[in-house]
Amino acid sequence: MNRRHRSTIATVVLAALLPACAAKIHGAVQLVDANLKPVAKESLQGTVVNMINTTTAVEQASHAATTDVDGKFESAKGRLRPGTYKVEASRIGYETETQTVEIKEHTQKKIEFKLRQIQEGKRKTIQGSKSDEDKIINPGEVNIQAPTM
Repeated sequence: MNRRHRSTIATVVLAALLPACAAKIHGAVQLVDANLKPVAKESLQGTVVNMINTTTAVEQASHAATTDVDGKFESAKGRLRPGTYKVEASRIGYETETQTVEIKEHTQKKIEFKLRQIQEGKRKTIQGSKSDEDKIINPGEVNIQAPTM
């Protein structure tokens, strides 16, 4: 085998391996109660994990993934640029958790989240008005704008 042929083979092998070495954030989300015990009755699928690059241009700044039935998530291939990422897992009824990671060109970071269930007494709910007094609005809380035509 001549030197040129070996060089071509090495280039092909390297090109095949590079996509597998692309920057990636992956991990898992676990839903827990106030005592940090796993919540068994709720599906893990669909929890949103936002990955926000705080050191790059806005159009390349964020990426989102959702968890599968096992609570696992992974960034899409080729979507992450080097920088500092604020990674945030959120789900309705659970406290949002945020972690910060540094991503370089071929970095792969594994992150584990434990989202704590919000206790019923602390949840904010919106209910219909029960009296005229409930309908009074503080003018400082409302910004009314004229419709544009």
